Amino acid sequence: MLTGKQKRYLRKEAHHMEPIFQLGKNGLTSNFIEQIDEALEKRELFKLTLLQNTDEDIKDVAESLSKQLKAEIVQIIGRIIVIYRKSSKEKQQKFSKEVIKIRKN
Repeated sequence: MLTGKQKRYLRKEAHHMEPIFQLGKNGLTSNFIEQIDEALEKRELFKLTLLQNTDEDIKDVAESLSKQLKAEIVQIIGRIIVIYRKSSKEKQQKFSKEVIKIRKN
């Protein structure tokens, strides 16, 4: 579970990022979740946007992603979700090292 300071740091880092995934009318398919899982492992932090043509509720999508991927939802703003999960590969850990430092302070 992320603290408020950790979420604030991650929101700041994600601010200038462009969404790399778009959820459309097909919804959360297993293939889509697999792709997000791989991206989380490589990037740790990214944005996902819900397109206008989806019937999905953004809060339901966020909750589902959080549970299925064991990830943290950093922020939901409009139709954009900022999602974070520490990478298991040390060389991919760009944000998690700073998140750990923040927790210790």
